[in-house]
Amino acid sequence: MNRPKICDSADPSASDLAFALDRQIEVSLAALTGGLSPISLALASTDWAYHMATSPSLLMCHTLDTWRQTTEAHAAQKDLTADDPRYADANWQTWPFSGAKDMHHMVESWWSKVTQLRGMEHHHQDVMHFFIRQWLDMLSPSNSPALNPTILKTMFDTRGASVAHGMAHAMDDWRDSQGLPRLKKETQFRIGTDVACTPGQVIHRNHLAELIQYTPSTQQVQREPIFIVPSWIMKYYILDLSPMNSMVRYLVDQGHTVFMLSWRNPDASDALLDMRDYLELGVFNNLAVVTERTQGAPIHTVGYCLGGTLLGLAVAALSRPGAIQGAEKIAPVASMTLLASQLDFSNPGELGVFIDEPQVSLLEDIMAEQGFLSGRQMAACFQFLKARDLFWSARIREYWLGQPDVMNDLMFWNADVTRMPASMHSEYLHKFYLHNALALGQYEVDDVPVSLSDIRVPVFAVGTVKDHVTPWQSAYEVSRLTQSEVTFVLASGGHNAGILSPVGATDRSYQQHTMPLNSRIESPQTWQQTAKSVNGSWWPAWHAWLVTHSSGSIPAHQREALDPITQAPGSYVFVRYDD
Repeated sequence: MNRPKICDSADPSASDLAFALDRQIEVSLAALTGGLSPISLALASTDWAYHMATSPSLLMCHTLDTWRQTTEAHAAQKDLTADDPRYADANWQTWPFSGAKDMHHMVESWWSKVTQLRGMEHHHQDVMHFFIRQWLDMLSPSNSPALNPTILKTMFDTRGASVAHGMAHAMDDWRDSQGLPRLKKETQFRIGTDVACTPGQVIHRNHLAELIQYTPSTQQVQREPIFIVPSWIMKYYILDLSPMNSMVRYLVDQGHTVFMLSWRNPDASDALLDMRDYLELGVFNNLAVVTERTQGAPIHTVGYCLGGTLLGLAVAALSRPGAIQGAEKIAPVASMTLLASQLDFSNPGELGVFIDEPQVSLLEDIMAEQGFLSGRQMAACFQFLKARDLFWSARIREYWLGQPDVMNDLMFWNADVTRMPASMHSEYLHKFYLHNALALGQYEVDDVPVSLSDIRVPVFAVGTVKDHVTPWQSAYEVSRLTQSEVTFVLASGGHNAGILSPVGATDRSYQQHTMPLNSRIESPQTWQQTAKSVNGSWWPAWHAWLVTHSSGSIPAHQREALDPITQAPGSYVFVRYDD
């Protein structure tokens, strides 16, 4: 990160001191706003306040309209909160709980309208709507033990034992936040035994990543290997959870040779690592190793989340002949699969609330103090996005009902947080989120702009219906940006659960449709109306697509890992920090 000169003093130390003081003030103020930039909030609230002050008639109209909708629903005995899981208990329909519920819903409806005033900046509308929603979620009667009939009934039925169990769990959470051991033992998953346990070997290691080659489980394997780039804001084993939920194990059992990156969890000394380092040490270097180990066979490339963004950048850069030094050591790309990944950041979804110049400046100030964005800070951001589901509902269930969540493999992985190097994260936010440089053809690799339209390999892209990190409409933009045949899949579930779609799961479904280059469907909504719906996992459809774009099989013994460094899952995956 380049620090701007903010003081004209001839003494450089004066500028440094001024910068440090300003940074401390902003970071301290942000602690009062839940990590949101106080400047962003001030700008948004000022925009809203001016428009509210000059729109009295519109406000009266919204007030009367909200009241009318509520009274008409009551007269028709219609429950306006029927789809809200917070009020699923039938006791919410009885007085006085129904009155508290309906009043809160009416307030929510009114605020939803008056934070979207005509003339406001769209980003300010989103910020105000988001911030007010956090307050309203916190003030929901479902969060009050005196107003929640489920809590009261459970307290009565258990003679207070539910609250006693809940307070013990709250104490354990507090001890955990202070770095103290929990008093109550919880089920723990063991990396390499319960999760990340698909057999394999680490065949290459550099400063930023380990490369895992998984052991074949079939007599014959597809000639073209699969190279997977996971996001570095998470541990790689999201794609190799317990055996029943492991995408890697599924691919290996279908006869694919799978290579996976395991990113290193950075420390303060890695503050200056940037996107070029991740591109070089993460993708190019390891693609060259895969090429060597598979005798130059074309490679099926796969990217998940942020790893898909990096992969798209890499494939586009490699599509320019002679532009990347060492590209001759990398085999041709056979296909590109993007899992819940964005190439166009013009529609960042709810994450866009956190992305503007003041917010990015605040994040840079926070990272400057430590050299990285900690895993807990990143996790808090995602929890903030879905506070109703990930925080308040969980706290009610754990603390007041005495029903702590039973740890599963996905929850264990979700708690295994990682860091983000300061320079890389700053560059990523500026160039991708703020300026959308990759989609606009303005992102440079080795001083040459990269164009996604240079990508001509077949593309398989997956979006998920409930994704709050990568809206599926944004993932769909790959069909517009590349010169490729694109098979797009819209899977049920969210950013993680929609990608984890084990065969045999009864609660999974998806839509799929292939678009040739000369037969695009520009609108995601039109695509959704056109695509065929299928019950079950989308993994078999992906496997069939990979086989279709492969050239046949070879004996599995030709893909044995030679000179392994250590057994999977390697060493990088075990690195954790207290922050």
